[in-house]
Amino acid sequence: MLRCNWPNLDKSELYQQYHDNEWSVPSYEDSYLFEMLLLESFHCGLSWLLILKKREAFREAFDGFDPKIIATYDQDKINALLENTGIVRNKLKIAASIKNATSFLKIQQEFGSFSHYIWSFTENKVRYTTTDEFLASNDLSDSVSADLKKRGFSFMGSVTTYSYLEAIGIMNNHASYCAHHP
Repeated sequence: MLRCNWPNLDKSELYQQYHDNEWSVPSYEDSYLFEMLLLESFHCGLSWLLILKKREAFREAFDGFDPKIIATYDQDKINALLENTGIVRNKLKIAASIKNATSFLKIQQEFGSFSHYIWSFTENKVRYTTTDEFLASNDLSDSVSADLKKRGFSFMGSVTTYSYLEAIGIMNNHASYCAHHP
């Protein structure tokens, strides 16, 4: 099967499963949207494969990716996370996950769901790639990132937001030769 030309994709079944079954699949469930937001914020400066390998440890450490619980983390929980060798132990990213959980919950209250909010940027339509060129950001990720920052999110710059929008299927950027290209 032809797949996108990602580094190390051919060397990892976990990575292939993510590419084939999850990446760029339109997602509307707030629980999944928050999970990916948390994981993408930890992805900054690291390989996505590393994050995928640590995903289950993240799930356990971050209480099933429940933003209601994460928003209440105290210093004892932060210290426990900083000692957890199964996750990425970055003090700033851990602090951002708590801040982002709080901001996520505020958006849910304002829009009825985070899904309604995030999909409103494309009027509930998937944006399909028109090139096989690698891009790190675009007008959509710039706009979403700016709005997320305005609403209190951290570690969600345009490049991370671009990756997030791909991950949750708002942008489908499978290469034209990939079996998963629409």
